[in-house]
Amino acid sequence: MRVFVTGASGWIGSAVVPELIGAGHQVTGLARSEASAAALTAAGAQVHHGTLDDLDGLREAAAASDGVIHLAFKHDLAFSGDFQSAVDADRRAVETMGEALAGSDRPFVLASGLIGLAPGRVATEQDGRGPASDAAQPGSGPHARQATARLTLALASRGVRSSVLRLPPTVHGEGDYGFMAAIVGIARDKGVSGYIGDGATRWPAVHRVDAARLFRLALEQAPAGSALHPVADEGVPIRAIAEVIGRHLGIPVAAISPESAGEHFTWLAGFLATDSPASSTLTRELLGWQPTQPGLVDDLDKGHYFHSSSA
Repeated sequence: MRVFVTGASGWIGSAVVPELIGAGHQVTGLARSEASAAALTAAGAQVHHGTLDDLDGLREAAAASDGVIHLAFKHDLAFSGDFQSAVDADRRAVETMGEALAGSDRPFVLASGLIGLAPGRVATEQDGRGPASDAAQPGSGPHARQATARLTLALASRGVRSSVLRLPPTVHGEGDYGFMAAIVGIARDKGVSGYIGDGATRWPAVHRVDAARLFRLALEQAPAGSALHPVADEGVPIRAIAEVIGRHLGIPVAAISPESAGEHFTWLAGFLATDSPASSTLTRELLGWQPTQPGLVDDLDKGHYFHSSSA
């Protein structure tokens, strides 16, 4: 299968590309820099030069493919505080590539998020789907990415074998520069490994190698309109994460009051305060996916997050 992958040289994409190539697929990756292009070439993929804002280029690449995996997201904008602009760009890209695939029964796999899907209880693949009319609403704020996910699922009615992988807030592993690395960095800078309140809020988690395998399975097998959860750890308490970090850095572990969380954790505070456990039971039954890599706490205990270059 000829597969077009956006975000192909990113943290997850750099695991998805070799997973696809190893299974016999031909991969073309979107690259916005020469460094990304070189990394894709070295991995055995072809290169499509462009960005998420190059809608004509995205349309052309999607139309020329046998399937699309859309991993790219403007995290630099989102983490700088302009989350809405990042979501808007993502939705335009999905609309464009979805239109190119309409009526073809070709697969379109979207990377989305789990956090906040069903706060305070274990989310399942049945959550967050909403009525078909919701897909037409762009959405704003924290739930805007979920609106884009619903748009992707709705492409099933237009002849696209669409699926959404709702990623946990931490897709961990050696070399991770995302949420876990940021939390470690804050702990190192503050001299304390903190958690909010009693630290009982939970995050689901998955190793990026396990996530990459599920992206391939979704591309190959997922029925149209599938919501999938690449979840290995259903819910790791934030306090347990803080305790591992404190032990490895040799610093105190302490509660941070909800009133002080914004100052202490900056943009991460809202995420850390959200209880978002999630199940992957239906995903495992549907596609036969089974995680094989270490869980989050075991991965943290390996120590690679605590090298100075990782935080």
